[in-house]
Amino acid sequence: MLTIHAAALLLPGGGRAPVPGGAVAVRDAAVAAFGPYAELAAAHPAARVRHWPGVLTPGLVQRDAVRLLEEWYFPDPREADTLGTEPLTGAALDTLGPEDTWRAGSVRRGLHRMLRHGTTAVTAAPTAPPALLTAVRRSGLTVLGPSAPTGGGPRLDPLSGAGALADATAAPLTVGGRADLAAFDAPDEAALLAAGAASCVATIAAGRLAYRGR
Repeated sequence: MLTIHAAALLLPGGGRAPVPGGAVAVRDAAVAAFGPYAELAAAHPAARVRHWPGVLTPGLVQRDAVRLLEEWYFPDPREADTLGTEPLTGAALDTLGPEDTWRAGSVRRGLHRMLRHGTTAVTAAPTAPPALLTAVRRSGLTVLGPSAPTGGGPRLDPLSGAGALADATAAPLTVGGRADLAAFDAPDEAALLAAGAASCVATIAAGRLAYRGR
C-alpha cells in the first residue's frame, strides 16, 4: 500500500527549497515521490494519508548512539519511583550493579528514546559490540560508518549543536531511497533547531511508523 505523509512544511534537504503543504509518498520501504501534497494526492487518490503537524524532514542521524547505549541507563517506567525517568550516568550508573542485569532492557529503551527524537540512522565504528549493532538493526535503524565525535558528553538530541538541519540528517530525500522521515511540531527549520528533536511527533523508518507521539 502507498502511504502519503503530509505536513505544513516539507524540508527535503539536498539543497532543495522547502515545500509548503508538502508531502512524501512511501511505497513499502522506499520513497515513491515527494512534493506538494495536492499533487501527490491527485496522483495517488487511493493512498492512505497521514497528516502531521509542523515540519516533515528526512530522518536524523545519531552520532553518539554507541556511547549512549553503553554509558547511559534508560530506566524502565516501573522504576520511576526509585530511579526517576531520565537516563542515569556516572556514579548513578555504578550503583546498578553488574551490567548483565540491566544492559539488554536499557538498550531496548534507549533505542526507543532515539526513535522518539526522530532518529532513523546511527553511526558506529567497526569495533562496536556486535550484539549492540544487532539490537540497533532490529529496532529498524540503519547503521552507518563511523563519524567524527561530537565533542563533550553524548547527546540524545541529534539537533543539539547543529547549525542547520542538514548537519543532523542521514541523507536528503531521494525518490527510490529508503523512506526515513521525521515529523516535528515546529513551524520551520529555525524553530525546529531551537526546539530540538524532542519536538518529534512521528518517526518513519524504512517506511514503517516506528514512533508516534500523537
